[in-house]
Amino acid sequence: MCFTYSTRWYLSNIWWKSSSAPTNWPLVGMLPGLIQNTHRVHEFVTDALVESKGTFEFHGPVLANLNMLLTSDPANIHHILSKNFSNYPKGVEFRKIFDMIGNGIFNVDYELWEMHRKTTMSLMNHPKFQTMLERNMWSIIENGLWPILDGFAEQGTLFDLQDIFQRFTFDAITKLLLDHDPKSLSIGLPHVPCENAFNDSLDAFMYRHFLPESCWKLQKWLRIGKEKKLIQAWEAIDQFIYPCISRKQEELMHTSRAKDEEFIFLNAYIRMYNQWKDGDLGTLQTFLRDTFLSLLFAGRDTTSAALTWFFWLLAKNPSVEKRIREEIQQQLNLKEGENLKFFEIEEARKLVYLHGALCETLRLFPSVAIEHKLPLEFDLLPSGHRVSPNTRVVLSFYTMGRMESIWGKDCLEFKPERWISERGGIKHEPSFKFPAFNAGPRTCIGKEMAFIQMKIVAATIIYNYYIKLEDQIILPNSSVIIQMKNGLKVRVFKRVPLMSN
Repeated sequence: MCFTYSTRWYLSNIWWKSSSAPTNWPLVGMLPGLIQNTHRVHEFVTDALVESKGTFEFHGPVLANLNMLLTSDPANIHHILSKNFSNYPKGVEFRKIFDMIGNGIFNVDYELWEMHRKTTMSLMNHPKFQTMLERNMWSIIENGLWPILDGFAEQGTLFDLQDIFQRFTFDAITKLLLDHDPKSLSIGLPHVPCENAFNDSLDAFMYRHFLPESCWKLQKWLRIGKEKKLIQAWEAIDQFIYPCISRKQEELMHTSRAKDEEFIFLNAYIRMYNQWKDGDLGTLQTFLRDTFLSLLFAGRDTTSAALTWFFWLLAKNPSVEKRIREEIQQQLNLKEGENLKFFEIEEARKLVYLHGALCETLRLFPSVAIEHKLPLEFDLLPSGHRVSPNTRVVLSFYTMGRMESIWGKDCLEFKPERWISERGGIKHEPSFKFPAFNAGPRTCIGKEMAFIQMKIVAATIIYNYYIKLEDQIILPNSSVIIQMKNGLKVRVFKRVPLMSN
């Protein structure tokens, strides 16, 4: 009887299996298929979701608490992130996965999250914020990006453009938040342990999503694998960020009140800490570390990843690059033979086609590839699937950009025009269809800042340089933030603007 059952199960699941979905084995569930595809986890999830029309049930090993519902259905996304938002907090499981971030904005719920969000939004709406942002960006471009690219152009050197963008955004966000320039984007590209630690952290976070908690906790205890790298990354980041905070606190203690008010970030979060009633945030230093670390992750990794994919797509689509260059010249009133040097944030908003090309990049390669939720109570999703408090819900934003049912038959094509309205402005798409900046109450508050940074960097490079790709295999890494697995190897050439006759 047992032999007959096993034979039937084997025949039905193996011999005639033509599905992209992993086999659901006895006892171990679908975990073997997942492990086999860890090197291409986003494509693996996408294959299963596209075949299952947007929602797929993953069965984990018995007693491992790893059953998951994966979805890229816009109706489910809208329901989870907006309509029934209160039933899907970050929760305890999320905090375990991202324990390194502590009480930062991405890890907390309810009143503490609201205080974080209110404080950060008030800072970004501060009258001095845009001035600080603009000054900060152009300072790093002038003192870091231009000398580096000019040097590579003169030498004809092959280099990793993704590494350049990661260094740029790391320096930019650290200078903006903590008034400290790590100068990782300097001639010679110096080794900065903290800067490299971010990538190792993100890789470990991704593995924690799909491995049983007991497995990664055992790795952590033994200090092996991804967990060993996470421990080392945690130490490197703490050795960098705590002195930055202490240095700024010391500086503020010895400055006039007027000078004190110039730097708005540290003071605002200190006030928030003092206003928190529950007193469960640890020491002030720890709270500031958690707060700034969350913002450093957001400011460094998401923007640099988007820029890297953007320039790769641009190199594959020279007609798009040409149109962007023409728009820059026209909208910024550049004369023939004139290089692009400085332009203001308000001028960046005129670059509509560039904005559309960046949106198209984020549609295909959303910086944050997945979102993890755990419902508080039983729920029925619009797709008809039921979820329980023990079911992990994984939202695949990466898959959404690759679904014909959402974007049409040309969903895999890079077409900035799909973002341009009939009147020539940016076409709005609902966030539950285009969740590159999340959706609902937790929509990214740094969205506008990210577009400003990307436009300034992209326009500066496109108008002043040519980027030539080296022959290479381009693959997304298996991480929470979609970066290129082996970087983007390129050569750069200074563009000689055409002189008018």
